[in-house]
Amino acid sequence: MRIIAGAYKGRNLKSPPSLKVRPTSDRLRETLFNVIAPLIEDARFLDLCAGSGAVGIEAISRGASHVTFVDRSRRMCKLIEANVQLCRIPEEQFEIYCSEANEFLKQSKDERWDIVFFDPPYKDDYVKTLQLLGNNTLVIAEHHHKTELPESIGGLQRTRILKQGDSSLSFFSRR
Repeated sequence: MRIIAGAYKGRNLKSPPSLKVRPTSDRLRETLFNVIAPLIEDARFLDLCAGSGAVGIEAISRGASHVTFVDRSRRMCKLIEANVQLCRIPEEQFEIYCSEANEFLKQSKDERWDIVFFDPPYKDDYVKTLQLLGNNTLVIAEHHHKTELPESIGGLQRTRILKQGDSSLSFFSRR
C-alpha cells in the first residue's frame, strides 16, 4: 500500500498482518479521491473502520485539515499509529480511537465531519451505522458489489454508486 498523491505521495505504508482485514485497494482509493478532490481541502474527515489508516492518511496527504481514525481492533489502531508516524504527520492533524464504530458515534453524537469514509467488514450491518451518520455532509460506504444498501437512510440520500472489481462505493449526502 502506498500514498497516491499529495504531501505524502509515494510513501509505502505498513499493511495489516492478517488476511481478515481487507484494505481499500490503491486503485479504489485513487478513484475515491478523484471523485472527492474538490471537497478534500481543509475538510474534517472521519475514517471509520480505518484498518491500516490508508484512506485517512491519503485524505491528510491531499489537504484535509484533520482526520479522525476509528477502528475496533487494538492491533489496527497500533498499525494506524505506526503509519502516521512513518509519514511524520503532525499530531494536531489526527486522532485515533480504538472503539466499535457505533459506540464511537453514539459518544460523539454532536461531532460533525465534512467527509466520512465507512469501510466495515463486508459481513457487518451497514444500516445501523449509516443511521448514526445522517448529520454529516458526505458519507461514503465501501461495500461488496452484491450488497444492496438503501437509497435513503436516516438523514442521508444516496447520490452515486461506483463499482470497481468486487467493491462498490456508495455516496450519501444529507437530504
